[in-house]
Amino acid sequence: MFVYKVGVLGAGTMGAEIAQICAWSGLPVVLKDLNQELVEKGVARARSIFQGRVDKGKMSVEQMEQAMSNITPVTTYDEFKDVDVVIEVVKEDMAVKKAVLKELDAICQPSCIFASNTSALSISEMAAATSRPSKVVGMHFFFPAHVMKLVEVIPGLDTSEDTVQTIVELSERLRKIPIKVKEIPAFLVNRILIPQLNEAIACLDENVASARDIDIAMQAGAGMPMGPFTLADNLGLDVCLAVMEYMYKEYADAKYAPHPLLKKMVRAGRLGVKSGKGFYEYS
Repeated sequence: MFVYKVGVLGAGTMGAEIAQICAWSGLPVVLKDLNQELVEKGVARARSIFQGRVDKGKMSVEQMEQAMSNITPVTTYDEFKDVDVVIEVVKEDMAVKKAVLKELDAICQPSCIFASNTSALSISEMAAATSRPSKVVGMHFFFPAHVMKLVEVIPGLDTSEDTVQTIVELSERLRKIPIKVKEIPAFLVNRILIPQLNEAIACLDENVASARDIDIAMQAGAGMPMGPFTLADNLGLDVCLAVMEYMYKEYADAKYAPHPLLKKMVRAGRLGVKSGKGFYEYS
């Protein structure tokens, strides 16, 4: 199926960056959140990415404005009636995701594909909340979405091959590298990344090195684009904790058990960039 129009549900950092990617690729994209303030913040984030390209001489102001015109900010589902794919980027909570997919199911055209940006949760369980399980699939971008090339494409139990192929082709149109991944808790990348983050927290707690030096070591020594603590602060420590707890529950393996220091920080409200303090402090 060819995709002419995309809906992005959730105008937070990831949602805004995904909308920017779609707009830059020439796709009309509808960006929705609960209220005007949240939507405007998402649009501002998309514009800031384009402005960075303008400042570096990689695009003109006219090109930026043309790309920005592809983004339609909304607070209702009215503009979702004719979208071909909805990319869901709401809270990493199964109940929330099932609720919004159920709402979309009653509004979107029958051919519309629902693609979840979940980093860990079951696609099959989400699909069961809709009348179109063959058209529900995982489409997992990585932070920062406008920079990172990889997209995990995760079929659920009933996802059709046409749905998978459509999302693979859409990912390529967005200048991404899609890989098809089996539906398991946390999929592929996070199954490897989350234990690594947990071990980094253990090293910090044991005073092996400072957070900054651990980040430098993983960047300079392991070639990561950013260190584990910088990444965790940007994702949100509450999100990281939720993924670890989900993996520990699903796999029943001690290596996925969240480190007590992470739990302590989340309980103290130190969630990273969004709260102003995590492993680092932010003004």
